[in-house]
Amino acid sequence: MAQAKYIEAIGRRKTSVARVRITPASKTSFTINDRELESYFPTKTLQRTVAEAITEEAGKFNVTVKLNGGGVASQAEALRHGLSRALVALDPHSRGKLKAKGYLKRDPRAKERRKFGLKKARKAPQWSKR
Repeated sequence: MAQAKYIEAIGRRKTSVARVRITPASKTSFTINDRELESYFPTKTLQRTVAEAITEEAGKFNVTVKLNGGGVASQAEALRHGLSRALVALDPHSRGKLKAKGYLKRDPRAKERRKFGLKKARKAPQWSKR
């Protein structure tokens, strides 16, 4: 059986990487690392973060995702980033709305590295005069 045509995109956030494939379908469904959206992201907040990229005029899709790295919130935002990129590849007219919401830009914020002589990135050891 021939596999349906799909569009693939990669989304990133902190150390999370999401490889997203979208295929046109009769209803929108998510498969993340061979699990359903509700079981992979149990909280409504994370589910909403993922689904924010899909608009009504975009259509219905089967979304298949391979996620790795980072925490759950970071993974949800990486998925949203990859999904937005895939939707723009499918329909360039949706770029304006997604760009205005900031979903096409990779969020550059990440944990700052620890410097020598300090306890954390900026926290110094306690100082005493005598």
